[in-house]
Amino acid sequence: MKIVLVTRLFAPEVAAAAFRLKALADGLAATGHQVTVLTTKPPANAGTQSFDDYTVKRWPVLRDAGGNVRGYVQYASYDFPMMARLLISSADVVVSEPPPTTGALAALVCLVRRKPLYYYAADIWSDALVAINAPAFVSGVMRAFERFALRRARGVVAVSDGVAERARALGARNVEVIANGVDTSSFHPVSTPDSEPYFVYTGTMSEWQGSDVFVRAMPMVLEKHPSARLRFFGQGSAEPALRTLAASLAPEAVEFGGVVPPAEAARWISGATGALVSIVPGQGYDFAKPTKIYAAAACGTPVLFAGVGASATMVTENELGLVADHTPEAVAAQMIAMLDGDRPDGTRLVNWVRDNASLSTTGRLAAKWITSDATTAR
Repeated sequence: MKIVLVTRLFAPEVAAAAFRLKALADGLAATGHQVTVLTTKPPANAGTQSFDDYTVKRWPVLRDAGGNVRGYVQYASYDFPMMARLLISSADVVVSEPPPTTGALAALVCLVRRKPLYYYAADIWSDALVAINAPAFVSGVMRAFERFALRRARGVVAVSDGVAERARALGARNVEVIANGVDTSSFHPVSTPDSEPYFVYTGTMSEWQGSDVFVRAMPMVLEKHPSARLRFFGQGSAEPALRTLAASLAPEAVEFGGVVPPAEAARWISGATGALVSIVPGQGYDFAKPTKIYAAAACGTPVLFAGVGASATMVTENELGLVADHTPEAVAAQMIAMLDGDRPDGTRLVNWVRDNASLSTTGRLAAKWITSDATTAR
C-alpha cells in the first residue's frame, strides 16, 4: 500500500514524536509498503539524516524562539500547507500524529478523498490544556478538533490503556494499545568520568509536568549533600519560570543545558544518580507514561518519579527506581535516599527496556496493526 505519514516532527529532530514516527515509518517500509512522510524542515541545530527506505518531504514552517513547532500560529503554518500536500498525494492510507488540529484537518482531507485515517494518540492534548488551566475557550476548541479527529479515524493507536480509555470516551471506536518506547540505538549506557553527583531532567518542561518540584527540593538536598547538582536538558513553556525559581532557591546547583542530541542526552543520563520525571497529580493527566522514564532505564539509570497514577505504578511494579509524592519534602527525601544508597543494577533496567519498551518493536507492532486493519477494511 501507499501510506502517507502526516507529522510536524520527524527525525532528525530531537522529540519523542519524531522518534516514534520514524519507528513507524521504518516498520511500514520493512514490510514492503511505499511510505511518504509529509513533515517540516528541521531547525539548523538538528543536523541531517538520510532515509533510504522511504520518502521524506519537508516544508518550511514557523517555529517559536526555541526552534519548536509549538503554538497555534506555528501549528497552522504546518497544517494548512499539509492539507494541500495531502490532497495531491497518492495514498491508500494516511497516518496522522497530534496536535489535534493536524489530526482534524487530515481527517477532513481523508473524508473528501474517501481514504482511511489512522491517528497515533501519544496523549490527549485537550486533557493537557485542562491540566494547565488553559482558558476554557482554548481547551474547548482543541477538544472539538480532537474529538473530530478521533471519531473520523478508521483506527487509533494509543500508547497506554489510559490514553485508550480517554480516546474512546471522546468517540474513538477502533483503538489498539501499543506501549510507548525509546530508541535503544540512541539511548543506552555510556561510560562517563567520575564527577560530582547530579540528577538529570530531560525533555519537555511544561506546567502539567510540574518539574519545579525538583528545584524546590534542592535546598533540602543541599543541606545533606552540598555538592549535588540538578541538570535540565530540553525546553518548554515552563522553562523561564524554572530558571527564575532556580536562581532564587539554588543558583549554583541548578543548570540548564538546552536541547541536546540523543547521544549527548544518553551520556548525561548514564552518569546521573537519578533521572527525574514528574506529573502534577489530580489534573486529569495521571494516566500518562512519559518517554523519559524509558530513556532513563535504557541508559541503566534509576528513575525518581514525582506523582501518582500509571507512571508511579510502572516504576514501582518494575523496580525502575523510586516514587515520591509531588511535594518538595517528599521529593527531597527520595533524592537524598538515592544519594545515600548504592546505585541499582543498571543491566536489569536496560534488559527491561529491551524486552518491554524498545521503540523498534513498538514501530513494528504499530505498522502491523495499521496495515492489517487497513487491509481488512479494503
